[in-house]
Amino acid sequence: MSTLVDVASLSLPELTQLLEGLGEKPYRGRQLYRWLHQRGATSFDELSDLPKALRERLGQVATIVGVELDLAQVSADGTIKYRWRTTDGKLIESVYMPSPDRRTLCVSTQVGCAMGCRFCATATLGLVRHLTASEIAGQVHAANRDIRCREGVSGLRPLTNLVFMGMGEPLHNFENVKRALEILQSEDGPGFSSRHITVSTVGLVPMIERFANETNVKLAISLNATLDEVRDRIMPVNQRWKIAELMAAVRRFPSKQGRRVTFEYVLMDQVNDSDDDAHRLADLLRGMAVKVNLIQYNENPGLGFRATVDDRAERFRRVLEAAKVDAFIRANRGRDIAAACGQLANVEKQRGSPSGSRH
Repeated sequence: MSTLVDVASLSLPELTQLLEGLGEKPYRGRQLYRWLHQRGATSFDELSDLPKALRERLGQVATIVGVELDLAQVSADGTIKYRWRTTDGKLIESVYMPSPDRRTLCVSTQVGCAMGCRFCATATLGLVRHLTASEIAGQVHAANRDIRCREGVSGLRPLTNLVFMGMGEPLHNFENVKRALEILQSEDGPGFSSRHITVSTVGLVPMIERFANETNVKLAISLNATLDEVRDRIMPVNQRWKIAELMAAVRRFPSKQGRRVTFEYVLMDQVNDSDDDAHRLADLLRGMAVKVNLIQYNENPGLGFRATVDDRAERFRRVLEAAKVDAFIRANRGRDIAAACGQLANVEKQRGSPSGSRH
């Protein structure tokens, strides 16, 4: 039995080549691409300006792989947690965070995660599989559809910003993430600006160089410790690449086109939130054009970590500020629906379909 082509994961040249192979003119490729990635079409029946015979032929050789809405939960602060179902029944989540000046979607890149961070609920799930480029981009398309309907927004793309900080380690699934980025930035697709996309990593050092050379979006580093002995314990990736190696890779990261690196630092009580930690973090970042997002830990039952209190978080921030490091305490959104950082962990074990977030 022949395998159907996932057209939603193809680049525009690949899609054009597929259509030409079916005896069609090259412009049909661009038509189909725009239907898929500007309008978020989920079936060939929707392609109203393509001949019916072509739509039927496409249905014989190809399929549109995306995600289907399984559940949407709305927080008191306006955050929406989407649970999507993939074609093979896996569950993943995205988080929509509206604010007065932007509409941001937090995107997942894997079902589960292999990184094993001790404070993260998703780490308990392990890695089930990588998401395809069409499943990554499909979260954006599906959220755009829902927001247009829910908020009555004009235009095909109400979302303004994307952060790849959901379930999974993006650089562990680099090829599919890279392809999804190309789709999402395409003028014939949603057309997101590189300045409005951030990809986060726990620190896969060899992949940071590839990410720098092969993409043009912004990078965020999930650091969370200033001593190797602490980071070894809470983030096993540090046992492979130590903090010094990670910092060296970040220093090589190009700062052109506004690609200032963000450091994410999850504050956990009596783990990494002391004045000494703050001073060491300032020393690590000295001379670097970076910013720091301080995130008060969102507690996950059974993992043994507690949140840093407000006063201690502010004191930590002031130490960084005094050292001329741009640091901000990031507001936690969607706590009441378990949509804040590190809380996306709805698990349906009976189906083998975990859903969660790395941070």
